[in-house]
Amino acid sequence: MALLARDLLAQESLDATLDRISTTAVELVEGCDEAGILDLRKGEVETLSACGDHVQESDRLQGRLGEGPCFDAARDTSGGRVYRIPDLTSPDGRWPHFSPAARSLGYGSMMGFLLYTRNDDFGALNLYAYGPGAFTAVSETAGWLFASHAAVALAGARTQEQLEHALETRHAIGEAMGILMERHGLSEPDAFGVLRRISQNHNVKLRDVARRIGGGASGADDSVPEEAPEG
Repeated sequence: MALLARDLLAQESLDATLDRISTTAVELVEGCDEAGILDLRKGEVETLSACGDHVQESDRLQGRLGEGPCFDAARDTSGGRVYRIPDLTSPDGRWPHFSPAARSLGYGSMMGFLLYTRNDDFGALNLYAYGPGAFTAVSETAGWLFASHAAVALAGARTQEQLEHALETRHAIGEAMGILMERHGLSEPDAFGVLRRISQNHNVKLRDVARRIGGGASGADDSVPEEAPEG
């Protein structure tokens, strides 16, 4: 587990971390044939990573049907972080539509672990087996331990990505302000005011306005809306 934790933390990007979590789950947890990470945000489902042929379709089914173990976990207020479905081949009154659909994909059992939850954003690591009864109490313990490390690695990767985006945005805005100051003789506050007005008036994110101005300076992009500088 220590080696796996270091391996996850060593991944170079958020996407690489997500993919490594899915592939490692299949390698590590006994009985697991496929795995994926599902994100549920305001009722909308997105597959962040998938290791297997039918993971994305299973996620889409939960989103389309509005039911399934991940929806239940997201609505659970008791603090539960693990679910295990021993046998998808038997009728299950909890998910009358999802269970038979999951069986049609070839799944016999499922298990999942909460990775993160904040506001209306919920993420889970889902494990799938082709046969019923594939996941045991030992599998659940191993999966829970791995998911705990994975959650830490994922939080770190997200923080790193946010910092990198923030630095890139700051650099782009600074470059665009410098161009406006040089071309129009503006002060630093006035140059930033121009960027902000373009962003607000044209409903374009500030970093995108800055990048277009920076690109336009080198002939790469001249699509920035004209805005008369004040002052």
